[in-house]
Amino acid sequence: MRDADCIIVGGGIAGLQAAIQLGRYSVHKVLVVDDGQGRSSRCRSYHNIIGFPEGVSGAELRAKGRMQAERTGVLFEQDRIVRAERRGERIWLAGSAGRQYTASAVLLATGLSDRIPDISGITATLGKSVYVCPDCDGYEIQNRRTILMGSGEPGASMALTLIERTRELMYINHEQLPISAELHRSMKQAGVRYLEAAVKEVRHAGDGWIQGVVTEDGQHFDAERGFVAFGGNQVHSGLARQLGAKIADNDHVHADPRSMQAAPQVWIAGDLGIHAEQATVAMGEGAIAAIWIHKALKQLRQQEQQELQSKMADVPARAKFD
Repeated sequence: MRDADCIIVGGGIAGLQAAIQLGRYSVHKVLVVDDGQGRSSRCRSYHNIIGFPEGVSGAELRAKGRMQAERTGVLFEQDRIVRAERRGERIWLAGSAGRQYTASAVLLATGLSDRIPDISGITATLGKSVYVCPDCDGYEIQNRRTILMGSGEPGASMALTLIERTRELMYINHEQLPISAELHRSMKQAGVRYLEAAVKEVRHAGDGWIQGVVTEDGQHFDAERGFVAFGGNQVHSGLARQLGAKIADNDHVHADPRSMQAAPQVWIAGDLGIHAEQATVAMGEGAIAAIWIHKALKQLRQQEQQELQSKMADVPARAKFD
């Protein structure tokens, strides 16, 4: 059984920022439990983070963030938490390999996973020249020949967002799911080229720069950049649900916007919440959640001390009465 004052589930951008903030208080035992599969591990180059004009990879941010947290005494465990429940005044967690953990407070930074079909070459380009977030990386396709690989209406909606960035945009409906007549008209009026065809391969240079795509029927299309929008992303809100948090219709988790608290003794940060899915937003939420967790742990410690003092003061009176 691993015991801590606060357990952070998820060692991505949000979880690490929270760990750094909590560690710097120097009074809490903090444990980060992470399976190493976070969304940020796929990003080859963030370009919208202050101080990194040439970009920085998710792997580098995670490595440096962990080192920075460890310097303050934060501990790390590689595991995937699969169960969570309340046991008295503590929160109990169970890992996939059978390890168990308890804490007074839990920060869930479990994020989400993008649904990416198994297309040859797509993994090698993700986060380098093929992107998922128009707010993060729309700038990267400015006036570039871009191919959007998607599915049905999620892809069509993304196309209408991206056409504001480049007039050379083609949307390939990989899964050939239906699109409303209204979306079809909107795409046509905006100048989006549209094709219903399964993508067989994403052609790319060795360093992850997309060169084009090949469809199952043998057509070749050149590209300088790419985007994906297949819909059906998996939000990892199961643990939040188990601990009594309110879950939105899209499986994201509701939280107090001031403190990021989602349930008693439970806070969230990052893509798990209802907001723009950006690394910089995740950092801010991680820091905010950590500040409020520190306050809650400090208050809990004060209450425990007061209860102990009260019991000790009451001992002579009981002895005299007896």
